[in-house]
Amino acid sequence: MIGMIIVLVLILAIVLTIVISVYKAYRKVHDTVTSYSQAFFGTDNPIEGMKKAELESASTPKSVSSATNLYLPQIMKDFPEFHYDEMKTRAENVLTSYLQSIDNRNSSILTEGMSELRENLDLRIQMLKDQNMQEHFERIHIHRTEINQYRKNKGRCSIVLQSSVEYIHYREQNGQVTSGHTDMKEQARYNIELVYIQDRDFVENSADSGLALNCPNCGGPLPKLGAKKCIYCDTPIIEFNLRVWNFSSVKES
Repeated sequence: MIGMIIVLVLILAIVLTIVISVYKAYRKVHDTVTSYSQAFFGTDNPIEGMKKAELESASTPKSVSSATNLYLPQIMKDFPEFHYDEMKTRAENVLTSYLQSIDNRNSSILTEGMSELRENLDLRIQMLKDQNMQEHFERIHIHRTEINQYRKNKGRCSIVLQSSVEYIHYREQNGQVTSGHTDMKEQARYNIELVYIQDRDFVENSADSGLALNCPNCGGPLPKLGAKKCIYCDTPIIEFNLRVWNFSSVKES
């Protein structure tokens, strides 16, 4: 009997030791988690903290990489008639209509754009149709748009405008939401490329979209993209070459 009591006491002591050790480990983990939760989320509950962080992320606009002050003077030097505010409004309309086209699976909603942009949009819409999927963009709001890049290459000049945008974004397949949220905003950033070309039909139907800038009369090279007349024969350039700004791509950054 005494031996059994000793065994039971030992078992109880072992169990008690294990319980105390587990409790101490739990408290240590709990205190560590609480400490990190307070540090990162400002609350003792990490689950509530993560939800709070998700909501803050959903309502905080994405920053844009603005180089407007750097590039706009160069653009105005090359193209004195360039209207930045007008182009920015056009870019925002293109972005909005691009997303609406995807939402409605109808590329004709796109307000303007080169064949390259329209073809990519049609491919994306067709892919959604093939997968019996719908991608929704609702309550679209653009916070800010700035010039991000300015490039000149082989007579083709491009300006990349970057926009910070928010919307409700989710995907459905067979009537079921497969990703995103139907009731939570999402913040995103898009690059919209604006291209300057001499002849829209020639460029869009050419394998090489780069064009050399030459006088249509004597063939002499033009000194800069914004040249109004040939420096060799004084031939007016604008009258002979249709110059067009148009949009070639819309991509999430």
